[in-house]
Amino acid sequence: MSSLENVKKEIEDAEIVFGKKKGVTKLIAVSKTKPMDQIKKVIDKGQLHFGENRVQEALSKWEVVRSNKRDLKIHLLGPLQTNKVKKVFSLFDYIHSLDRISLAEKLSRETQEKGYCPKIFVQVNTGKEDQKSGVFPENLNDFINSSRKTYELDVVGLMCIPPLNEKPEQHFSLLRDLANDNGLKELSMGMSADYKIAIKYDSTFIRIGTAIFGEREK
Repeated sequence: MSSLENVKKEIEDAEIVFGKKKGVTKLIAVSKTKPMDQIKKVIDKGQLHFGENRVQEALSKWEVVRSNKRDLKIHLLGPLQTNKVKKVFSLFDYIHSLDRISLAEKLSRETQEKGYCPKIFVQVNTGKEDQKSGVFPENLNDFINSSRKTYELDVVGLMCIPPLNEKPEQHFSLLRDLANDNGLKELSMGMSADYKIAIKYDSTFIRIGTAIFGEREK
């Protein structure tokens, strides 16, 4: 059984253990820094969702492959600079890192110009870490209202990355509660080390790189 098949089996098992609907948890294979020949092996096994951290790297890597396989879904997981917004619309189906009003405004302008918008997750800084991007929980409701009503963005869910030195349960639980408060159905949470816990707390998108592709190259 391949690494991808192992991960998918463990996801299915976790859904059963925690009483989740089969298939509710979608797997994003985090392909950042990985060469396309390695990624294609995962595509050939039926994987459709892939995650990238850097806009420019993703464009150069995926442009040709994506044109030949339109059912692939590409997710931007890393931070998005406002000067890269135009490029994002040419490739990405999902953005997981909306974290400030200036970015919402830029995305809104591009949406009006293009006539469509990628599906968007608001990044929440559940641990209130100074070095990490994301909207603080107490500011989230107003931020989502502005993103939806003022900037008319297609906000579908929330994303978080728990602090490394804390148990993820409290952060996943908080993100789920915040999503429920705002009528959002999608939760992007859980990575290679904690995705089973994330499934327990209703994650709908888990982001896994190491368990599929191996350790990141130094």
